Amino acid sequence: MKKLKQTLAGLCLGLLFLPLAGYAQQSEEERARNYFTDTEVIDQNGKKLRFYSDVLRNRVVLISFIFTNCEYSCPMLAQKLKQARGLMVPAIKDDVWFVTLSVDPERDTPESMKQFAEKQGVDESRWIFLTGEKQNVELLVKKLGQYTPNVEAHTTLMLAGNDRTRHWIRVLPMVPPDGIAQQMRSLVEEQPG
Repeated sequence: MKKLKQTLAGLCLGLLFLPLAGYAQQSEEERARNYFTDTEVIDQNGKKLRFYSDVLRNRVVLISFIFTNCEYSCPMLAQKLKQARGLMVPAIKDDVWFVTLSVDPERDTPESMKQFAEKQGVDESRWIFLTGEKQNVELLVKKLGQYTPNVEAHTTLMLAGNDRTRHWIRVLPMVPPDGIAQQMRSLVEEQPG
């Protein structure tokens, strides 16, 4: 009888903490959503998205920053990322999303973002080009530490992260395509702790 009471007490205690485990996980996601925000953005196809919930949540992403009137560094960056995507092993290729965020939302319409993507010949199945209302996009670029009032002075620094593990890194512009592919592979292979 004593063993039965101990077992029941342990079971009750376990059931008591079961909702708390879900709360802790929800709390982590909520913190990520609060940080990255669910600010509305628009993709290259004109679809409205929420930045955290629709773009980052539960994904491994590489975020880059461009403006479509850029003549040199933005197209070169897109080509470097296209090469990195081509070097990814098939086992992880579909687990990585590329996100390119405009730093010039007043001129970068969804149509111009689409034209930029097509001109660069990128695979849009896992590559999202984002623009939107100026205040929304500027908020995100500031949150991500990449804001500059002069779009031509924007940085080509990239951010990469695994939302499931909450691990984020900076990817320096001088990293070659194979190095980017390897960094993304490492992020995909991480397991939540």
